[in-house]
Amino acid sequence: MFTKKPEAGESVTKMGERPSSGPEPKSSPFTERPATYAKGPSASASKMVPSIIGEDLTIIGNVTSKGEIQVDGEIQGDIHCGSLLLGDKSQVQGSVIAEDVVVRGKVVGSVRGLRVTLQAQSHVEGDIFHQSLAIEQGAYFEGKSRRSDDPMADVKTPAPRTEKPKSSGNDNPFSSRAAE
Repeated sequence: MFTKKPEAGESVTKMGERPSSGPEPKSSPFTERPATYAKGPSASASKMVPSIIGEDLTIIGNVTSKGEIQVDGEIQGDIHCGSLLLGDKSQVQGSVIAEDVVVRGKVVGSVRGLRVTLQAQSHVEGDIFHQSLAIEQGAYFEGKSRRSDDPMADVKTPAPRTEKPKSSGNDNPFSSRAAE
């Protein structure tokens, strides 16, 4: 690596620098930050990098994100995000809620989205609630398709449970009291 000492007047190229013919402002690729990773008031959601669930990753539990998620692995739980891309080898066992949903893999559960696309190699077993739906030839879909102006608002939250008032009398015909 260090085989010879540079002679006087000979240019030296350091690691990370590009060889040049003349003086340039000092910059290094290690100090420059790509615009796609920039966070601040000027960064928009479309320029953000998606969160990627790799092929070798299995998640048991729910996944939530405000941005984009790309799933190439397996998720056993619900997914709620802004935009979802399910890759060829992805497997989801649970419900999916996202504005944009593109399915190439397998989903067993309901799908809710403004724009839902089932590509040719997709396999969906469950109901789809959508504003627009595209199904390519070769896609497998078993379930109901329901169009809605706002499919994301149709998500029902369970009503709070209220206990029934207990009666003061013995209304149970199978009471522990012996028959006379």
